[in-house]
Amino acid sequence: MLDTVPLQSRLLDHADHYARWSGLAIGIVAAQQLVMMESGDITIPLVFAITAFGLCAVVGVLLGDALTLRPQEAVRTASLAPRLVRNHVPPRMAPLLLLQAASLVALLVMGAVTASSGPDRTGGAGRVINVACQGMGASLGPWPGLYYSGPMFAALAVGTPACVWALRRIAYGPGDYQQRRDRAWAITGAWGLLVSSQVLLVVLMLLVALTETACAGLLGAVTIVAICPLGLLSLFTFGWSLVTVVAPRAVDDEVADDGTFADE
Repeated sequence: MLDTVPLQSRLLDHADHYARWSGLAIGIVAAQQLVMMESGDITIPLVFAITAFGLCAVVGVLLGDALTLRPQEAVRTASLAPRLVRNHVPPRMAPLLLLQAASLVALLVMGAVTASSGPDRTGGAGRVINVACQGMGASLGPWPGLYYSGPMFAALAVGTPACVWALRRIAYGPGDYQQRRDRAWAITGAWGLLVSSQVLLVVLMLLVALTETACAGLLGAVTIVAICPLGLLSLFTFGWSLVTVVAPRAVDDEVADDGTFADE
């Protein structure tokens, strides 16, 4: 029996999977290389590594979505309700990821405002925070000032609009609900990797800085208590996001389906 499946369909049928997995693999390799780069500051290679991994995951998922075959037959457009982006993203995890993103921006802004260059770190403004310790000045670091947070802000500024644009294109584009759901969840997972990995890094930096000496004071202790739950949440969302990028159908975050979107 002759194979009647078009050559393009055979080649691109699983291209989205390969692109997503390749993005993760390239991100891991790039992160390993960046971690081992020579630097007088042990933190900056880690910042570059985490940022590169998250961006590679986003690029891989976006490339996979671009390679996904669209239905060739006529698509019914009648529906009981208008399509919305929020109806295609994980209903429970998406708010957590948005909360993490807001927390990340707040921590980076706080770090940028409070950071300064220490007396032994000339030319590296934004690496430490100066505090008073037993009547004397002390510098705590690494601190998420602009020296470290610059690459993180840049990654968010590039990755977030790209993912939002892709989600809108998926929500209003062709395809059945299951296909749109898988594509949207993979993109959400990739953005979740970008956000949660950076949150973990910022939390780690704050914990190291505030526990390095006994000079953090009451405000430092309150900060530690506040960011520890955020770090645990980021560990959970990082794992969920990684599984979602690898296999979107392997995770379940659905609310009760009322049949509203089974329209194509």
